[in-house]
Amino acid sequence: MFAVIKTGGKQYVIKEGDKLSVEKLELPAGQKFLFDQVLLIDDGTDTAIGTPFLEKAVIKAEVVKNYKDDKILVFKKKRRKQYRRTRGHRQNLTEVMIEKIYPDKTAVPADELKFEVLAPAIAETPKPAKAPAPKVRAPKAPAPVEAKPAAKAKAKAKAKPAPKKPVPAKLKSPAKKPAK
Repeated sequence: MFAVIKTGGKQYVIKEGDKLSVEKLELPAGQKFLFDQVLLIDDGTDTAIGTPFLEKAVIKAEVVKNYKDDKILVFKKKRRKQYRRTRGHRQNLTEVMIEKIYPDKTAVPADELKFEVLAPAIAETPKPAKAPAPKVRAPKAPAPVEAKPAAKAKAKAKAKPAPKKPVPAKLKSPAKKPAK
């Protein structure tokens, strides 16, 4: 028997007894919980496929440990521009062990239903189908005009360029005669 679950934006094919590393879950080591986002369950003879999830299916799992993945280097470069950047990144992960696959919640013992269910707080929430309408803003009122006649007169006096002096006739170049 195997199943396909969704957690942390990724899908995983799992079997009972598997250990897998998933995006960090805010649960302590040793905590038991239920995955409720089950996409598919196959028991060898029958396959149940969700649209997108199976409503009644749950997966019982236990957190083994929370840890950081190996460091990866992120290197950026633009040729001929003397631009190079190196950054490192270590992803936070959670190792979980799959204990039991339940195709139907009614088959789950009552004492195991008290475990925390991974709900939209940890998993992604679906995006709304329709985007909200853009807000309409009222036109801005014109800014009040302050009258300072003395300051404006000084600014105008400074802004005028000096008049150009006429060029004397002696410095003017004589008109060239056309070549024959």
